[in-house]
Amino acid sequence: MVKRVAVILAGCGVYDGTEIHEASAVLVHLSRAEAKVQMFAPNADHMHVVNHCEGKPTEEKRNVLQESARIARGDVTDLAKLDVSAFDAVIIPGGFGVAKNLSDWAVKNKDCTIQPQLEKIIKDFHKAGKPLGMCCISPVLAAKILPGCEVTVGQDKECDKWPYAQTAGVMKEMGCKHVNTDVDKAHVDVKNKLVTTSAFMCNAPIHKVFDGVGVMVKETLKLA
Repeated sequence: MVKRVAVILAGCGVYDGTEIHEASAVLVHLSRAEAKVQMFAPNADHMHVVNHCEGKPTEEKRNVLQESARIARGDVTDLAKLDVSAFDAVIIPGGFGVAKNLSDWAVKNKDCTIQPQLEKIIKDFHKAGKPLGMCCISPVLAAKILPGCEVTVGQDKECDKWPYAQTAGVMKEMGCKHVNTDVDKAHVDVKNKLVTTSAFMCNAPIHKVFDGVGVMVKETLKLA
């Protein structure tokens, strides 16, 4: 049976939207598994727009849905129209847009709030027993919404390879169980049907990130 998967985007570009390589990896692995995919994004303004050459915010205004259309090759739907009953699973790639446009984690950390439509969608997928796949920073969404869940953002000790390891510590403070995994692996929380992988939380070669995302996609589809 063909699996129907919703993929939720947060713009286009690592510093203010969805991480493009992660989104592409998700889509390639879903395509290889012959899943039917529909992409969604909120019809809202970016928290801010970042010049990706300089890594600095600009005065420009951009819309999350319109920017996500760049990744989706134009075929993206307003998040408000996502009907959980029409899908078997949902996957959320990473990128700073998750922490800026899908939540305010970038500003408030563990005291963040989740974009209301997305919070309801995640809760509805979970309540329906449908799997959630998340990579890079997006597992913070699960940490906030599903207390006590098991997640990975890679490793919990900061070093050159793992520059964002402090995120794991914050998740533990939120009551989650963080499971250390390497970049080409994923962790499956069977109870919550939640599959996570570190992706670019690790300073790793892109093919290893691609492989880890592949494991996340495969395990998410197994649960669907």
